Amino acid sequence: MHTKIFSATTIGVDAHSVEVEVDLSFGMIQFFIVGLPDTAIKESSKRITTALKNSGFRLPQKKITVNLAPADLKKEGTLFDLPIAIGILQAIEYIRMAPIFCSETIFIGELSLDGSIRSIKGALAIAYDAHKKLNKKRIILPHTNAQEAAFIKDIEVIGVKNLIELIAYLRGELEIKPAATNGNHHASIINKLDFADVKGQHQAKRALQIAAAGRHNILFIGSPGSGKTMLAKRLPSIMPHMTFNEVLEASKIYSISGKLGTNYLVRQRPFRAPHHTISQAGLVGGGSIPQPGEISLAHHGILFLDELTEFKRTTLEVLRQPLESKTINIARAQQAISFPANFLLVSALNPCPCGYLGDRKKNCSCSPAQITRYLEKLSGPLIDRIDIHIHVQSVEYATITQIKKDDRYSSAFLAEGVQKAVSAQKNRSNATMTWNSNLTPSSIESICTLTPNAQELLKKAFEKLNLSMRGYHKTLKLARTIADLAGSDSIDTPHIQEAILYRSLDKTFQPGK
Repeated sequence: MHTKIFSATTIGVDAHSVEVEVDLSFGMIQFFIVGLPDTAIKESSKRITTALKNSGFRLPQKKITVNLAPADLKKEGTLFDLPIAIGILQAIEYIRMAPIFCSETIFIGELSLDGSIRSIKGALAIAYDAHKKLNKKRIILPHTNAQEAAFIKDIEVIGVKNLIELIAYLRGELEIKPAATNGNHHASIINKLDFADVKGQHQAKRALQIAAAGRHNILFIGSPGSGKTMLAKRLPSIMPHMTFNEVLEASKIYSISGKLGTNYLVRQRPFRAPHHTISQAGLVGGGSIPQPGEISLAHHGILFLDELTEFKRTTLEVLRQPLESKTINIARAQQAISFPANFLLVSALNPCPCGYLGDRKKNCSCSPAQITRYLEKLSGPLIDRIDIHIHVQSVEYATITQIKKDDRYSSAFLAEGVQKAVSAQKNRSNATMTWNSNLTPSSIESICTLTPNAQELLKKAFEKLNLSMRGYHKTLKLARTIADLAGSDSIDTPHIQEAILYRSLDKTFQPGK
């Protein structure tokens, strides 16, 4: 007896259809699984037979052959336990699913030895592609994964707890209502970190407002204790709310990484702050079974790299391409996988090994050679991809002891300006939102219109600072965001002046080439 059950697997963040074919034939009692399975799938025969036995089902004394098609697609993980078990029961005619029901349904899930169905990774990613890409109407999966999958419209999500419950449902003996969601992806999130708690540092707060408004990468340079980390951690409090599409895209990545837990969706912009000892694979993704790295987990959010010069130079250099393309491509001998990586980079470093170069309170004890070796960990091309470079000076005593908070630099006030600039960018976009930092060279000419005085000022800055073409474009993009914050349609002299201020380190801060 031969039968076919439909399942799916994930490669990168995309779902791919897998046909689980089961054949029972006379011969020596054996259980074969073919179709390029990994070790976890090969071991599933023991889990499946034991789960069926403990659920009260006796397997036939026959040879069982399972084929996972297409055979040239690498299959990994434990999510095929459930479709293989259902395929066996269908083959022995214990259950009889209508062909139309079977062809419209995806089965995924891992089996425990007692017949219960464990949660799996990637349920949201599979449900996301199930209807439009895989042309399916329903998905049957573990009960613990049902809520995350239910956020996807146009797909019927059936969550089951164990084999007995599922078989009763398939035989029409039990009704299981499709999982429903309240549709609330904007759960109220209280951010306890507020820029008003940071004493002074008005210019740094202003720079972070610009970064949030136009999605501009930013680099803080300052002595220890000046507030760089404190400022960076408060950036999420002024970031615009995620759209539902952004929520789903970010949640897909966390789903295939097994990091969703009971949250079901990533409802606020991710803030990832990996330690400087992180490996290259940990930062950008990889491994024998490629998994998303920190830059993908920060998709539509913030990647904060503190103590930037303490990261290995080879690790930092792999950021060059993702910062431009917003994706990371991981090539292996058998396949190439792409993960999204559209993140806002926030980085911080000390200006020298001792940390006090340029500090107003303490003298630097480093030699020029030590400073050069310290900064050589950063390449010019990497620094050129960071839009805003800003010095953070240590705070004076009078500022620290100031009791009254400045509401002009609170998170609520800064967020209002960010929302104003975001609205201006949305109004200029046609179909999809285009952040100022992502403007193409062709769109820069039409969107970044300058007054004659601003044009003349930008020309002088280009020659004096020896800006690269990328640096020139980034100055224009920064000025466009500053103009949006001011509610101006055209870029005027003050906007260019402020943009140049944030690019002045192109001349004074010279990392290794």
